[in-house]
Amino acid sequence: MKDRLRNIPPKQWVKAAVWGTLYVLFLVWHGNWWWVLLLPVIADAFTTRFINWTWWRRFRPAAEGEAPNPKANKTLYTICSWIDAIVFALVAVYFINLYLFQNYQIPSSSLEKSLRVGDFLFVSKASYGPRVPNTPLSFPLVQHTFPAWLGGRKSYIEQPQWDYRRLRGWDHPKKDDIVVFNFPTGDTVCLKQQNPDYYTLCHYYGRDVVRQRKDIFGDIVWRPVDRRENYVKRCVGEPGDTLQIIDNQIYINGRPLPDHEGVQYNYYVQTTGGLLSAKTLEQLGISKDDRHLIPQTQAGLQEIAAVGLDPARPVYHFPLTRAMKASLEGNAAVDTVVTEPEWRGGDVYPLGATTWTRDNYGPIYIPRKGETLRLTEENMPVYQRLIETYEHRHASVGEDYTFGMDYYWMMGDNRHNSADSRYWGFVPEDHIVGRPVFIWLSIEKDKPWLKGHIRWNRLFRNAAQ
Repeated sequence: MKDRLRNIPPKQWVKAAVWGTLYVLFLVWHGNWWWVLLLPVIADAFTTRFINWTWWRRFRPAAEGEAPNPKANKTLYTICSWIDAIVFALVAVYFINLYLFQNYQIPSSSLEKSLRVGDFLFVSKASYGPRVPNTPLSFPLVQHTFPAWLGGRKSYIEQPQWDYRRLRGWDHPKKDDIVVFNFPTGDTVCLKQQNPDYYTLCHYYGRDVVRQRKDIFGDIVWRPVDRRENYVKRCVGEPGDTLQIIDNQIYINGRPLPDHEGVQYNYYVQTTGGLLSAKTLEQLGISKDDRHLIPQTQAGLQEIAAVGLDPARPVYHFPLTRAMKASLEGNAAVDTVVTEPEWRGGDVYPLGATTWTRDNYGPIYIPRKGETLRLTEENMPVYQRLIETYEHRHASVGEDYTFGMDYYWMMGDNRHNSADSRYWGFVPEDHIVGRPVFIWLSIEKDKPWLKGHIRWNRLFRNAAQ
């Protein structure tokens, strides 16, 4: 033992000290001191090497000029080299993805024009403090299901499951922050119809129908918090706020919350008689997917008449920002621009228990951890899911209930095309994933590779605005 210690090069002691210090600092941050038992293993890897982690290197074929290696086995050496590299990469990616950052792609237009479909984001998990995983045994870079070509099975093992715990960050979600979070009502999922969510499907079709008609809705699965779909929205309400929406204007604690410049709403646009050119729509920034010309069918004519426009002239249905709306209103080819009526928004949270609408909503109190609220017949439908599903407790009408977590209200900037808190309610703190930091790639699917397919002007832009 003394000879082995004596023969260790000084640089190996330095490496052991550096990595040991980093590991101890990680334990201080993490707070789980059982992991200190691995410290001797880290020291051994750099110094004494009682555990021979690189046993397979003895089979390395001799290089040119070296003496022949009698144990050489090129095939075994190559296979083990690849396994070693892959295992190291997977472990590194797992911990980086878990505690520091992850990649996220914008899948829908709910945050247009702030974050656009095809944007790839660098999401910081350390900003709000990373969560200790609920399901620690999972495959990195896969949220919940392997691709079909890999079998389409779950990418995680359900047991063990750890309780919610968040490491210390340097901030918390605030109003106007763009936040990535796990979809709160994504705990139960119909595999063949995942949008709208399971609870909305049950509201419209009935729970028995949804569970029995597997040919339409597919199998129903349950997912733990950290394996639910990742959503990205803008925080418009913090714990302790009271939120209300009046004619599409958000009010927080009785004061109007200024709209971000990227906020847009749906409008019906009637022309003076002709069609709008593709160039005009492209210059406005309206994507091909959003260019809806109401068809001259019976249903289309009824829709046009329902919003008070002339069925004899072309009518478009667009999402527009204030600037885009003003530009269209100043276009000689446009006669009328009408805001989409609120009845098109459908039922809102809590489903079937309120007369609120997408455009006129609330007032609703956003719970803060440690605050107590008297439960009544009126507010019980609003808070029942929080109490029973998110906090796993029970309370009845007439009781005073003290909330165990902070909650947030998230909405998309594309207000009439966003499935957000108005439809599925609050986002609990244990669902918060992280903050987008910057856009590292942006793809415009409507354009070819050499004509704007990559949005170069969006690369490395601040994604949190």
